[in-house]
Amino acid sequence: MDFRKKTPWTANPGVPLTPMIDVVFLLLCFFVTSQIFAQWETEIDVALPTAATGDAPQRLPGEVIVNVLTDGAAVVNGQRLDDAQLRALMDRLVELFPGQPVLLRADKATAYEHVVRVLDVCRQADVWNVSFATLAPGS
Repeated sequence: MDFRKKTPWTANPGVPLTPMIDVVFLLLCFFVTSQIFAQWETEIDVALPTAATGDAPQRLPGEVIVNVLTDGAAVVNGQRLDDAQLRALMDRLVELFPGQPVLLRADKATAYEHVVRVLDVCRQADVWNVSFATLAPGS
C-alpha cells in the first residue's frame, strides 16, 4: 500500500532566501576584515609631516609601504629591517615586479639622513617608483 500523499508540484516554491542571506553576510564579513588588514600598515606610530599639497592619494595595488621611524629603523609589513634586509627585499621586488610602487612614510621627527639612507637603498635596488607620504594641513 502506498500511503504517500500525492501532491502536484505545479506551485512555484520560490527562491530560498536563507542561503542567499548567509552568503551575503559571509561576503560582508570577508570584505570588512580585509579592509582592516589593508589599513594596519598605515596605522603604525608614524606622525607624518604636513605639506600644503599633501593629500591622500589612491593606494595602488600591491604598493609596498616603507615606514622610517625616528630612530632610523625601516619597517615593512610590521618587520624591522636593517639596510641589508631592506636591500634584499627591494632587489626581490624589482626582480619580480619591475616598476612596483613604493611609498616612503617617515616620521616628521626622523632625521633627514635616515630618509636619504632608505631612499638610497631603494635607488641601489633600481626602484624608481617612489613616493613620499604627507598630510594636508589641519589633518
